[in-house]
Amino acid sequence: MTELRASIEKLVKDENVKHIQLWFTDILGNLKMIEIPDRQLPSVMESGAPFDGSSISGYAEVEESDIIAMPDWQTFTVLPWAQGSERTAFAFCDILSRDYKPFEGDPRGVLRRQLDRAARMGLDFYVGPELEYFYFKSADKPELTDDGAYFDVLPADLGNDLRKQTMRTLDRLGIPMEASHHEVAPSQHEVDPRYDKALIMADRVMVTRMIVKEVAAHNGIHATFMPKPLHGESGSGMHVHQSLFRGSTNAMFSETDPNHMSELCKGFIAGQLKHMTEICSLLNQYVNSYKRLVPGYEAPVYISWAHRNRTALIRVPNFIQGKESSMRAEVRNPDPAANPYLAFAVLLAAGLEGIEQEYELPPSVEPNIYKMTPDERETIGLGALPNNLYQAIQHTQESELVRRTLGDHVFDRFITNKLNEWYEYREQVTDWEIAKYYSKI
Repeated sequence: MTELRASIEKLVKDENVKHIQLWFTDILGNLKMIEIPDRQLPSVMESGAPFDGSSISGYAEVEESDIIAMPDWQTFTVLPWAQGSERTAFAFCDILSRDYKPFEGDPRGVLRRQLDRAARMGLDFYVGPELEYFYFKSADKPELTDDGAYFDVLPADLGNDLRKQTMRTLDRLGIPMEASHHEVAPSQHEVDPRYDKALIMADRVMVTRMIVKEVAAHNGIHATFMPKPLHGESGSGMHVHQSLFRGSTNAMFSETDPNHMSELCKGFIAGQLKHMTEICSLLNQYVNSYKRLVPGYEAPVYISWAHRNRTALIRVPNFIQGKESSMRAEVRNPDPAANPYLAFAVLLAAGLEGIEQEYELPPSVEPNIYKMTPDERETIGLGALPNNLYQAIQHTQESELVRRTLGDHVFDRFITNKLNEWYEYREQVTDWEIAKYYSKI
């Protein structure tokens, strides 16, 4: 810590950093921050930055509101832009209670606990999310910036230029990217951070979402990670590629299994399938999320796994000889509006439960599920994801696994927040209802 502290202090001086932002998220994954001047750095390094948590969604009540943002100095980064000669840096924080113990309402702490659980089993959890989003001409309404489709190369493509700027900025922030491209819907795009350990990646998802929006806004464009902004078009997902490693060895790989899936891999996937309805509200946390999870738009609806079938909920890509490290399970229902700390935590918890309890993996479903009849789906026992947020929350409320994973504090506040959202939505009279019923009834 002494060496790290000295190197940060030197960096602050050398780069003329005058402002340091201490970042954390609320329960829904909205980025929050406290900004300190550089002269406060020694004090914050010593004892953190106290703040009032009573106004942060899912945090403390008024009578227990004093909590502490303790920077994780491993995440300290100087932002690539400057105001004159002055620079700004940031660091992600762990939230502590007044007695300097982990605060039970901290989403980053929720993920840490599950990673510690995996570590006790000798496992490291790696993830690689694919972040889909839309560019629109303004924040007022979803007006398209292009009419492209999957992997299109468009002349004078604004979206391509914005993605390049975004990738360059993220690279300067030390976030390596695998690729970017146009997605299926018009004005829809994707950026893919290179896979890494789950806590590192959750932080990177937060930075990536911010930079996508920041670069777009700088160019007079609005970027949104709303799961389904356009009727009749594909929504935005966050497919998450997942691997478990023991040291440098991929624990999901088997040399002898016909599909090269280890027993640990099978149990991990079985756990996620079994508990998917319970954890779905954490992966798809908004009313709008369930407008995406409908048949016909490349989003999963039925709880299944497969190798090649992209209508399945979890996909295990075919093994490439000599690429043992690439063995993974891709879960396809999360969306990019999820809180990445809580999403990765419940995915890991469900998978570890399957390993520990030795759940049996059901057979893969390779045919296109959307072309199967209801009788065919019933015959092979395909369950479905919740139809809406309320159904998802009902499943979560009954889940001992999710309560254990989140802890009572986060669990109760998340449920309350989502029920309030559903009740508010239920009371709305939409444009669709006016057009459908107003002149006919």
